[in-house]
Amino acid sequence: MKTVKQLLQVKGGSVFAVSPGDSVLDAIRVMAEKGVGALVVLEDARLAGMVSERDYARKVILHGRSSQDTPVSEIMTAKVVTVRSEQTVEDCMALMTQHRIRHLPVVDGGKLAGVLSIGDLVKELIADREETIKQLESYIHQ
Repeated sequence: MKTVKQLLQVKGGSVFAVSPGDSVLDAIRVMAEKGVGALVVLEDARLAGMVSERDYARKVILHGRSSQDTPVSEIMTAKVVTVRSEQTVEDCMALMTQHRIRHLPVVDGGKLAGVLSIGDLVKELIADREETIKQLESYIHQ
């Protein structure tokens, strides 16, 4: 099973971020432009939280708040579950399931190294299973 570090080497470590003081509207614009469902919230280059489309729907839209007047800090998740580079894809899936989350920031030595989504992990699990099937088929046909 691959490690988080191996996944990030393939995916890349680019991270899309906003600041806690940015408006929710700005955050939604970045998500739309980048085609992502969540952003890291950075304050002075430090991980301060995560903000997602789900946060927007549940904490802005459902409460009739203005996305232009609401800062990201008011809707972001501040207690962020993170992983380290040496953890496995299975570790990540277990954490996502346990905490009911869809994005995991990767933090090594206090520094943000990247973000993995549930899609990244599922893609890797499928590729791993397909490789296992190919190996088994090859073994059977010998």
